[in-house]
Formats: sequence, C-alpha cells, structure tokens
Amino acid sequence: MTEAVVAVAEPLNITPAAINKVRELVTEEENPDLMLRVFVTGGGCAGFQYGFTFDEAPAEDDTLIDKSGIKFVIDSLSVQYLGGSTVDYTESLEGSRFIIEN
Repeated sequence: MTEAVVAVAEPLNITPAAINKVRELVTEEENPDLMLRVFVTGGGCAGFQYGFTFDEAPAEDDTLIDKSGIKFVIDSLSVQYLGGSTVDYTESLEGSRFIIEN
C-alpha cells in the first residue's frame, strides 16, 4: 500500500477540542489506526455539505495531517474547498458534533 501524500501547506486548522475528541474515540475503539476523514459533498441549491467519518487507511491521493499523534485525512477533491477552514468539536444543548468553521 502506498502512503498518503502529505501536503506542503497545511490546508486545515484543527482545534485542541477536535484533537482531544478524536483521541478519546480512538482510545475507546482501541484502534490506533483510526483517523478522522473530513470531506465536502454536494453543491446545488443547498451548497456544500461538510462530512466526517472515521477511516483506517488513507487513499494514495489523500492529504494526511498529524496533530499531536492524531491523524486527520482529506480526499484530493475536498482539500481545495477546505483551505483555511477550522475543524472544531462542540458540545452544547443541541448535541455534540464536529464542525467546520470557515
């Protein structure tokens, strides 16, 4: 398997809250290979939608970001739309979730 491509300029800012939540979930699952995949879908009337999922292996053309030993991955199509954005994790009365701020 080919290792993922690492971007020269980091396309995404990641808050300590997001890093800590991914670390917590990786520990709960007892799977050190898990990484948070951040992606963009859609278009049309609703505009772009941001998504998050856990993955165990990056694709050949993915961008891999390592923050404090926690890995985040972005596919090659989404990376252009996520430049300068921030991944955060929030907990509120509305629930807990990962969010993108741009």
